[in-house]
This record gives sequence, C-alpha cells and structure tokens, in this order.
Amino acid sequence: MTDLRMLPAALAVWVAAWALTGPGERWSGPAAGLVAVVLVAAGLGIVFVGGPGRDGLPVSRSRRAMTAWPAGHGRRTWLVLPDGHPQPGRDARTARPTRTARPAAATVLVAHIALAAACVLGVTASAHVQLTGRAPLAGLAEQRVTATLVGAVVSQPEPFAFAPGAGQHRWVLAARTVDARGVESAVRAHVQVLSDAVPRYGATVTVSGGLRPADPGAAETARLNADSTAEIRAPPSVLRVLDTHRTALLDVTDPLSPQARGLVPGAAIGDTTRLPDDLSEELRRTGLSHITAVSGGHFAVVVAVLTLLCSVARLPRPVRVLVIALASFAFVLLVRPEPAVLRAAVMAAFALTGVALGRPSQAVPALAASVVGLLVIDPWLARSFGFALSAAATAGLVLLAAPLAARLAPWTGEALAFALAVPLAAQAACGPVLVLLDPSVSTVSVLANLLAGPALVPATVLGLVATVLAPWLPAVAGLVAWAASGATWWIAAVAHRCAALPGATVPWLGGPAGALLLAALTGLALWAVLRRGPRRGWPESWRATARSGLHKVVRETLRGTPPDVLREPRSGGSRSARAPRPLTRARFLLLLAAASAAALVVALAVPRLAARSGMPEDWQVAACDVGQGDALALRTGPASAVVVDVGPDGPAADRCLDQLGITRVDLLVLSHFHADHVGGLRPVLVGREVVAALVSPVPEPAANAAATETALTAAGVPVRIAGTGDRGAVGSLTWRVVQAGAGTGANDSSVVLAARVGGLDVLLLGDLEDAGQAALVPLTGRFDVVKVAHHGSAVQSRALAERVRPAVALVSSGRDNEYGHPTDEALDLYAGVGAAVVRTDECGTVALVVRGEEVSLAGC
Repeated sequence: MTDLRMLPAALAVWVAAWALTGPGERWSGPAAGLVAVVLVAAGLGIVFVGGPGRDGLPVSRSRRAMTAWPAGHGRRTWLVLPDGHPQPGRDARTARPTRTARPAAATVLVAHIALAAACVLGVTASAHVQLTGRAPLAGLAEQRVTATLVGAVVSQPEPFAFAPGAGQHRWVLAARTVDARGVESAVRAHVQVLSDAVPRYGATVTVSGGLRPADPGAAETARLNADSTAEIRAPPSVLRVLDTHRTALLDVTDPLSPQARGLVPGAAIGDTTRLPDDLSEELRRTGLSHITAVSGGHFAVVVAVLTLLCSVARLPRPVRVLVIALASFAFVLLVRPEPAVLRAAVMAAFALTGVALGRPSQAVPALAASVVGLLVIDPWLARSFGFALSAAATAGLVLLAAPLAARLAPWTGEALAFALAVPLAAQAACGPVLVLLDPSVSTVSVLANLLAGPALVPATVLGLVATVLAPWLPAVAGLVAWAASGATWWIAAVAHRCAALPGATVPWLGGPAGALLLAALTGLALWAVLRRGPRRGWPESWRATARSGLHKVVRETLRGTPPDVLREPRSGGSRSARAPRPLTRARFLLLLAAASAAALVVALAVPRLAARSGMPEDWQVAACDVGQGDALALRTGPASAVVVDVGPDGPAADRCLDQLGITRVDLLVLSHFHADHVGGLRPVLVGREVVAALVSPVPEPAANAAATETALTAAGVPVRIAGTGDRGAVGSLTWRVVQAGAGTGANDSSVVLAARVGGLDVLLLGDLEDAGQAALVPLTGRFDVVKVAHHGSAVQSRALAERVRPAVALVSSGRDNEYGHPTDEALDLYAGVGAAVVRTDECGTVALVVRGEEVSLAGC
C-alpha cells in the first residue's frame, strides 16, 4: 500500500521555498503567512483522511483499519480489540468500546503538522542564511559595477547562443570573494558568467568583468560578462579523470553520423553540445527530450546493470551496496550534479540504505524525503523546471503507472499495458509543468515514447560502456559507440516521423491558467479511469467486445442486432444483480455522440481559446518576445506573413509564429547574421512553408552565415542577397529594401526594410549603428511604426529619430540582458519625438491592430 504521510511536509516545504526565494525582500513577510496557510491545509487534509492505519495508510483508506460501531454506542465510539487496533467483522462481544482511537488520531495529526512545521522552519533558516551570504554581491550587481570574483566553476560550460560573437560560453561560478572599488568582501553566491574562455568544471578561477542583476527568483545572484578569466587551481583529481572520459567519448563519437554525434553522448552522459538543432526540436515536440536529460531513468539503468554484475560475481550484500554507492557517486560527477540528477541520486541513496538495512524503502516516502532534503539545502530548486519535471515524472510513475497498467491489461496484455502505462503516467504528471514552458500539448508523446523506449536502454548502456573505455581503448570504444548509434538512429527516426505527423502538437493556454486547466482535465480523466478496480472497471462484456473485434460490434449494433457479447445476460429469466446493463443501440449511439462531442470540443475549442489568449485575428504588425534578439512579423494573410529575423537559438520565434497562427512565410528577411537574429531559424523552418528568403549581403560572422545558408538550402528555400532598392508585394503588403550593406561590419550592414501593411508604414532598422543610421537619414521620411535599431542601445541617431517621427517605437530586447538594453538614452530619444515606446522585455509579444481609423496595441 502507498504511504503518503510525508507528502504534506514535502508540499509545504516546496511552497515555502518558492515563496522565500521570490523576487525582492518583500517576500520575507508574506512567506510566513503563505506557509501557515499551506500547513493548515495540509492538516485539514490529514484530518479529512484520518490518522494512519496499521499498514501505514490513513484509517479511512485502509482495509485492515475498517471501523465498526456496536449498537447503542453511536458514531463517537470505535470498535477496537484489546490491543487497541480497530478490526472489521468481529463480534461486538469480543471487543470493548473505547474512546482512545480519537486521541490517537489527533496525536498523529499533531505529529504530521509538527513534521511539516519543522521542515518549513529548516528551509526558512536555510534561505535566510543563504540570502545573507548573497547580499553583498546582490548590492554590487544592482549598481552594475566592475568586479573581480574568485570561486569554483560549478556547472559545465555551454555555448551561449544569445551572444552576438562566436565562441562565447556560459557557466556558473560559486563565488567566495568579490573585489570591487578596491574593497574585497567574502560572499557565498552563485554568479552566471559569460566568457570567451572555457574553464574546467571544478576548477578555482578568478574572473573580472561587469556585474548585472540576475533575473528575479533566479538561483544565481548576479550575472557577469567576463573580460578576463584565469584558472588559479586545477579541479580535484577525480574530476580531472572524469573530464578525460567525457572528452574521450566526444572524440570517439566524432566520426559518426550527426544524430549519433549528438545523441550517443546525450543519452549516456547528458552532453547535448553537438545535438543538431532540428533533432533537438523534434525531440521536444515528441516528448523525447528526457532521453538527453540525465535523471532517474539513467540511474535505474546504471544500478540495474551494476546489481546484475554484482550478483554474477556473488558479492555479499555490504560489498554490493558499497560498489553501487561509489559508482553512483562517480556517475553524478560524470554527468554533473544538475537538479534532476541530484533528485535521482538522493532517491538512490535511500534505496541503497534500505537494502543495506534489509528494509527496502518505499518510493513515495523516498521521493518526498528527497524533495524536502534538497530544498532545505538549496531552496532555489523550488523554482527549477528541471527539478519540478523530475519530481513530477517520478511521482507519476510510482503513483499512476501500476494502476493504469492494471486497467489496460485486460485489453492489451500485461507487457503492452506496462509499456503504455509508463509514458501515460509521465505525460499526465509532467503535462501541466511543460505547459508553463511551452504553451502546447504533444499528442504523439505516448506513441513516440512507446516506440523509442526499447532503444533507450541499449543507447544508454552502450554509451556508458564507450565512455568508460574511451580513454584507454579508443578503438574498442569507437566500435561500442557505433553500436550505440544504431539505437540512437531508431530514436531519431521515431522523433522525426512522429514530429511530422499532422497535429503532433496542439496549442494550449499559456501560463498558470493553462497549467491549471490541463491539470484539471487530466485529473478528471484519471478519476474516470481509476475510480473502479482493475477488474471491475471494464465489464466482462466490454472485454469480450475487445476480443471479438470492435468493428463487428459497431456494425451489428447500428443494424439493431447487438452481438452476443453485448446482449443482456440471462440467469433464470432475470438479470443478475451484478451483471452490467446491456449496451443497446440507443445507448451505443448516445455514447458515440458524447465521445464525438468531447473530441470536437478538445480539437476546436481549446486551440481557439489558446489563440484568443494570445493575439487578435486581425493583427497587422507583431514584435515577438524572443529574449535578447529580434523577430517581427508583418501580416499578409490569415495564416501567412513576412517575417523579419528569427531571434536567438531556441523555439521562441517558432512559438510566437504558432501563437500568431502563421503556417506560411511568404518572405523571410534576415537582416544580418548575428546569432540573436538568425539563431532560431531551424525551428521556424520545421513544419512551416517558407517561400523565399532575403539575406544580408555581408556574410559576417562567417560561421553563422554558412550555417544559415545550409539550413535554408536543406529546407529547399530559395535565397537571394538583398540589395538597396529591391522591392516586392505579397497580397496587400508592399515592401522595399531601403538600405543593405551600407556600412562595415555585420550591424551596420543590416538590411533595412520599409513596408506598408494594413495602412501602416513600417520601418525596421535591424542593428544599425552610427554610420548606418547616418547614411539612412536622407533616404527616409515619416513612418507610423519604427523598430528601434540594435535593441535600443545607446547608439541612436537623433537626426534619424526626428526624421521618421514614428507614432510607435518597437524595442525588442531581453529581460535584464547583459548589455543594458534598452538604454535610457534610446527610450528618451524616441519618446521625445512623440513616439509611444513599446518594449518586448516588459510587454512580451505585442501586436498592432488597425480597425477603421483606430490603431490599438494588443499584448501589453
């Protein structure tokens, strides 16, 4: 039976940690009240279900703790045996009425509340101590000073796609000292660093640069754009050895196919640095991203293999536990202690402790205890999507997989039922969290996971074997990695085919509202399926229906002659009291109509509701919120547009175009080749028709220009180099290139596009700097809408602003970006010429709507 007694404490701690790590110190007071409310709610929940029975379940849900009341004693007294435990079905003469059960239940209630309160106090104290250690650095970041920090590298450096230059990496520094304005202070805080240098994980480094505030609620206290980085102490020897294995695995997989170069290291150690963008997007759309995110599944494979080897070697139990513990610790260091990895590692530690003591642990208490312990150590994990997804997936598997499999087994057989139940349970638990990241629901994730599942274990095991062998036997490791590539080929093929299916993803409401709606619908569906026992849930006649062939049943029922399996059972001329009601033609048609109506509502109403929650259908000009980058759309039809730039790497531009309902891009204009303007190209090309592309005449940076050309060519998009004076028309929209390649460097060579759409004159300035803007002044006149140059940087031409005098100035920039965009100078300049300044970092995706003579703004 499932033991849920730790669950209230885990939920209370999570809510408290989330509140305590919110933006600003204003949370410190309200957090206490919020936590108190959660604790009271948890206590009421325990009261509602009663105290724990002898089997660890609440009394009201425990079969062995069923209660009875002898006549004359009323509902205030319970029937208990002399040992003090309630027993069902016993003669009242062998029992004595007592009132001791109520105090016992109250005692348990007090114990549960005390446990939750103690855990909340622990996470509160931890958050207070850590906020105190972060305070000096947070103050310096708010002042945006230049500082020198010393600390350890605590995350694997990753390429930073937002960076306009090539070769920059992002990593996290656990700072211990900060030197600013000639004063050195001790701190205990994490800092997100952007640097050209690639430090080694675990090394102690000194790094200098400008500090910036971190995003509200972020685990990092500040961000730093590094001017210099130097290693002052090498990583510990164990980390150097493991780094050798990581590097050697990348070396032996380098000659393999592109999918294998990305997926073999990804499935083995979670390294996705070489995963192709299009494959990454397909994995996301099909719910297979977990394959490259090391979590509980990887630990299960590692522990299972090690347990098998220890059994073959006939090692005694203490030695087995020690071997598995050491190997698990090394595995954590190999794949890096990310939030999901830590959760899986702590649960594995609980399981090993249970094995060592001869008392195997239960999954739900271990999960709850893991959540409590990790949140006390690091309260900011409460805001980590990786940690939330890992915990939700684990909870779904341990709570839902077995019941779902039991109810599917009569239809599919036990093996297939379990294979279906695992992705169904994970999807049900993770769906509401995923909607917060991407407002869409994958309709193919269960199918994709069912098909790809058999290849996951060989891909992981062979990849890890190759990792172990690579430094010492690279030739053998290469053969093992090649064998693993066969498994990853199947995974990639499943992702590609499933992502290409019509309706692979369904638009959904974004934000908390969408998550709550999906959680409610999922809960209703689970209640409908699980409310009956596994054998009673499907009447025998229904199971016979599945065995006899549904098509035959439908055909004969519609004819008015239900087959034997659906006819009313007879027993002595009367219906058995427990027999199911017969499925007559009228009932069948009613059920069919109800199911069709429900499917129609889900297929039509929800996507329309999701679209309504975004942009109005008659938008004309839209600026997408893609973070620190540009992506704009000019409407040419109900589902088509001219798109100018596609933002940084990632699905943000693709999601925005989905939100706008754009399935066809009549013209794709790439103003220049910096990553924050072309990085999101591949997701935009997937599943969307792009008629033609117009690109900058200056191929800088060269690597980005080559990658862009390759992607467009692979997608079959005709590419033309933009030239000053180029013009065209798409529907009622007309466009012309006012300037292209006028300056030196990528920014000043931006394609400047003028367009007229929906009665609005629009000017898009790309990332023009001084020379480019100065050259543009004599070529322009008044415009209704201007996209401000270079995300609102300080480099703005007053002469150009006064020349164009827009009614609306659009500024596309990321929240709290490293560059300080938009600057006060740029905002004041355009406000001073009479423009209404609209910023994507404040408003998100915005659109201009023209209705008659009135122009309105949607989304802000």
